[in-house]
Amino acid sequence: MDVASMEVEITSSLSASKLFKMLSDFDTIAPKVIPQTYKSIALMQGDGGVGSIKSVTFGNGATWKQKIDAIDTSNLSVSYTLFDGDASSDIMDTATHHIKCISSANGGSVYKHTCLIKCKGDAKITDDFINLSKESMADTFKALESYAIDHPEIY
Repeated sequence: MDVASMEVEITSSLSASKLFKMLSDFDTIAPKVIPQTYKSIALMQGDGGVGSIKSVTFGNGATWKQKIDAIDTSNLSVSYTLFDGDASSDIMDTATHHIKCISSANGGSVYKHTCLIKCKGDAKITDDFINLSKESMADTFKALESYAIDHPEIY
């Protein structure tokens, strides 16, 4: 089983706590801000906390299930695993994401998003797939960050 890893780090003018609040609202704001990427995110099981399972429907209609693995409000981090999906299901078994918001000396922060993909059988992840995935992760963050900056009454 092949395993691939990727990481995106982006500097933000928002504080780490504001970024974390924005990420905590992801299920609500992502379909509103970037519907071409996220059509809907719905809670299937649990209360939204650790162990909860969500259904993620992407803009192209593909679906994945998402399990919340960890939420650490004191360290401003969250981890979740995508599984049982129909997009890239011939290649990917799971994709585990670790996201951390790190404070910067200037009052802003760094958004750090790491993803570990476990492939099915003999499948391999291509460099093109990794590059497109990293671009998507960065574009998603930038769209949500713009939303948060445009709505200071919330963030």
